[in-house]
Amino acid sequence: MTNRERVLAILSYEDYDQMPIVDFGFNIRALERWHMEGHLTDEDLTDCGDGGIGEKKIEKKLGFDFNWQGCLQPIPDTGLLPPFEKKVIKTFSDGIQHVINANGTIEGIKEGLSSIPQDIGTLLKGRREWEELYLPKLRYSYERISKLEQSDMPKERGKLEDPRGIHCGSLYGFLRNLTGVQELAYLQADDEELYYEIIETISDLCYAVTKAALETGCEFDYAHFWEDICFKNGPLVNPKLFYEKLGPNYRRITDLLHQYGIEFVSLDCDGFIEHLIPTWLDNGVNVMFPVEVGTWTANIGDLRKKFGKKLLAIGGMDKRLFTSAGYEKIDGEVDRMRRLTELGGYIPCPDHRIPPDAIWENVQYYCERMRMVFNS
Repeated sequence: MTNRERVLAILSYEDYDQMPIVDFGFNIRALERWHMEGHLTDEDLTDCGDGGIGEKKIEKKLGFDFNWQGCLQPIPDTGLLPPFEKKVIKTFSDGIQHVINANGTIEGIKEGLSSIPQDIGTLLKGRREWEELYLPKLRYSYERISKLEQSDMPKERGKLEDPRGIHCGSLYGFLRNLTGVQELAYLQADDEELYYEIIETISDLCYAVTKAALETGCEFDYAHFWEDICFKNGPLVNPKLFYEKLGPNYRRITDLLHQYGIEFVSLDCDGFIEHLIPTWLDNGVNVMFPVEVGTWTANIGDLRKKFGKKLLAIGGMDKRLFTSAGYEKIDGEVDRMRRLTELGGYIPCPDHRIPPDAIWENVQYYCERMRMVFNS
């Protein structure tokens, strides 16, 4: 069996010959440190992003089969087109800069820090800015799918070793990126009509781009959304509103995907996601990713008890064990996931990108242990 055949069999609760060893990519600082330590070459760091040639070389050295995110390349563009030009608007004596980014939000950043940038503000102040600055950048054009159509990869999915996914964009996380968390809350309270209009505009664009990508004739094994709209205590959006306003937009896109034979629709959302799962499951999004262990010890077992077999998952491996834990704890984590895979419909994967302080030997040992336990 190929990796794509294995993935489809597992998610369909069918027999398979071995478990693919899946990853979620690497933090660039981990790769830079591994390069300094002599594990990686200059060539490995060339094109080492999701799906890149360098990344595939790194995966092979460590023992991974493929990156779930890397199977989405090239990604159709559902963002601002053209993006805002990056611009430094203020520099402070401690080195912190206020920068307008590609989404028009103002961030506080400092060179050398790897933490999430601080939200300072946004250019999206109200309807005038929406109509003048943002709306023209959210129109469909062929440019949004040109890389996909012009790619030299085979259009027939049966010719591929690994699964291939189509990225359908983001229906709410992208809006959060345009405003920041605090300003998004103000927008909903201060101008509900505009808030809903932006949601519909973004959703319409995601639908149009997905439809155009499917019409290129390229075949896909699964579809994928990105959101990141939860934190450790729950969602950044009211679940009832999310169900009522976002649910139909997910359904419109997943119905389109089903017309092209795509039954598996995964969604990347960090944090505690349980309050939003009903919206996703009821509207055709059935694969949760990356099931962060975090402080709430999320796992497919608990989710399956609550939502049943229709909920599938990829992820759920505690990436923190790569940083300092000994081999014995990694053994325990692999054994825990082995028991969970007996439920079916689940593929283990680190629950986010390999962190900056990950130890090369720990990651390599994890892959070896996974292969021995699952595929011996």
